Amino acid sequence: MEWMNVLFEQYGYVLLFFGLFAESLALPFPGELAMAISGNMAYLGNSNIWLDMLFSFSGAVIGTMLTYWLGRRLGAPFFAKYGKYIFLKRERLDKLSSWFGKYGTKIILVSYFVPGLRHFTGYVSGIMNIRLGTFMLYNTASAVIWVAFYVSVGRLFGPQLEQLLHLASAYSWRAAALLIAGFALMLYIKKLRVKLQRKRVDERGFSES
Repeated sequence: MEWMNVLFEQYGYVLLFFGLFAESLALPFPGELAMAISGNMAYLGNSNIWLDMLFSFSGAVIGTMLTYWLGRRLGAPFFAKYGKYIFLKRERLDKLSSWFGKYGTKIILVSYFVPGLRHFTGYVSGIMNIRLGTFMLYNTASAVIWVAFYVSVGRLFGPQLEQLLHLASAYSWRAAALLIAGFALMLYIKKLRVKLQRKRVDERGFSES
């Protein structure tokens, strides 16, 4: 907290932009903490909450767009060989790819709230050749919610920020898990409906014949 406070006092919005940009590239930076502290600064009257959100959002989205382009441009073989240098080892790449295959592109909507996923969402989306429009839509929506949540935590709760950050971190995992479970359930219901419709069509065809 003290270290981040000093950095924010010195660099302000520049820290938010480049910090969130770096984190999107899978470089180590405490994004949630930086945003919450910026919200706390807004609570104290030392920053503008809308600019806090704007610079955080811009850094995160521009960073993930760059990783999407890199993933699409360089492809799976490159990251299978060199991904370890950005903590994207072959095992993690295979695991994240299987998540996309299982839950679909809508998993991007919760990606920012899942540490270990948001840092690599752009890379994997590009590697899997997910449509640019689809990625931009879901990535932007997820970033808006994520940024607004953490900056607002710092703004609304002021002095209790440190304790609330621990709670926010714990419950963001649970919220993401519930959302992923919800998507999985929706997909299952959709597949079940299609299966039932096909069965009814087959039964009708059989009875008519």
